[in-house]
Amino acid sequence: MAISSRVHVLLCKKVLFLSKAVPREPLVFSRKFAEAQQQGWFRSLFVHKVDPRTNAHSSLLSKKETTGLYKIQFHNVKPECLDAYNSLSAEVQQRLHRAEDYPCEILGSWNTWYGEQDQAVHLWRYSGGYPALMECLNKLRKDKEYLEYRKERSKMLNSRKNQLLLEFSFWNEPAPRHGPNIYELRTYHLKPGTMIEWGNNWARAIKHRQENNEAVGGFFTQIGDLYVVHHLWAYKDLQSREETRKAAWRKPGWDENVFYTVPLVQSMECRIMIPLENSLLQ
Repeated sequence: MAISSRVHVLLCKKVLFLSKAVPREPLVFSRKFAEAQQQGWFRSLFVHKVDPRTNAHSSLLSKKETTGLYKIQFHNVKPECLDAYNSLSAEVQQRLHRAEDYPCEILGSWNTWYGEQDQAVHLWRYSGGYPALMECLNKLRKDKEYLEYRKERSKMLNSRKNQLLLEFSFWNEPAPRHGPNIYELRTYHLKPGTMIEWGNNWARAIKHRQENNEAVGGFFTQIGDLYVVHHLWAYKDLQSREETRKAAWRKPGWDENVFYTVPLVQSMECRIMIPLENSLLQ
């Protein structure tokens, strides 16, 4: 009986060992590995060009903050006040733009044509980064003419919002351009933690969108709504926009850029804007 019991125990151990050695659910494992290849570490080997662990993405992706600090304003105007608002804003903006003691410049002012209606969009640049921004703010608090403008402006607005932006290092720097043009502001709300991957892909993709000089500027938010990207494009008209965008799809590599960046986006919107008379971007 003792020998028989030992044989029985040994047989049970061997069966247990064999059952552990046989891989379970091989199809599930293969499927999960395939998904990991497309969505996880395997894809990142080919996409990431900078290490997000070494520094904040603002330092890795942007030009120096002393030269690339921008503010974008969105003003939703009462419909009956739009013309008066445009005139008043242009007058004050030009005064600040020309004043040597204000280290800021107004690059572009638009009204939204397609998108949110009765809306004005303004793009400012601060030469000197955050110190220049604070210098302007402190001076405006004591500027009686500007304070009167704000009081009058408040009567014309339904709502307003602004964001502080940094400029992607691989994008064109916004520069005055002659018109007539229409402008497209494409806004992408990214999933948190994906800015590095977005920047790495667009650093390669931007070369596909330069032939018609349509790329005006690329920015990402630093203060305000976070993980938001703004791409600003210029076209002669809507037909030119359509043709330029279709041409990009015929270039090798553009489809790959779209494939890798679409999963990073939570939501997006497109504005078609008309420049105002005082805008340097015409």
